[in-house]
Amino acid sequence: MRKAPTWLSWLGRGVLVALLLLLFWQLVLLTQVIWWSRFDPGSTSFMRMRLAEMRETDPDAELRHRWVPYEQISEHLKRAVVAAEDDRFLEHGGFDWLGIERALERNEARGRLVAGGSTISQQLAKNLFLSPSRSWLRKGQEAVLTVMIETFWDKRRILETYLNVVEWGNGVFGAEAAAQRYYGTTAARLGPAQAARLAVMLPNPRRYERQFGPRLAAHAERVRRRMAYSQVP
Repeated sequence: MRKAPTWLSWLGRGVLVALLLLLFWQLVLLTQVIWWSRFDPGSTSFMRMRLAEMRETDPDAELRHRWVPYEQISEHLKRAVVAAEDDRFLEHGGFDWLGIERALERNEARGRLVAGGSTISQQLAKNLFLSPSRSWLRKGQEAVLTVMIETFWDKRRILETYLNVVEWGNGVFGAEAAAQRYYGTTAARLGPAQAARLAVMLPNPRRYERQFGPRLAAHAERVRRRMAYSQVP
């Protein structure tokens, strides 16, 4: 006589199904990553979330965003963003372990979270697919996506996509929209000082859009001086 399945066997089956679903989802994400290595994303997870938030108060709200090719983005902005966000961008494979160690030391010294240590590749993975929420589960998925992006994209494509989709203010996404919003010019015509100011806004663009004080201006000046040493694709 065949024995009825025990709760342990049901648990094992449940775990197997969960693992298969997780694997299937990773394959879906991998397919999207490979597709976007050649074709520009029309929107991102962050864009869709921000638009939904804006339409809660204004049903007619629209994002400001226009994709521009890598060649039409100021060299100054590329260097400024690398200097401010990820100065070892061309050297690491998606994770800057030295930067993470420094961030942990700064956070421990201050007794609170003041630095993250995320690379441009990690931030791009989060912007494209995830949410701003903080959890170990989200960080784990971000790490997997970062490996996928670094495997199938070159550094030029990573930086091009990041500069075109990152948030630069309330409803403002990408370098072209940011250049128009803050300076009334194109992304190609941004000068060194303008580029440095835009770069230092990235950690909290909606806050710094409203309040760009002396401390942030001083940080922008430090970034401007470091830009000459930044290496970009």
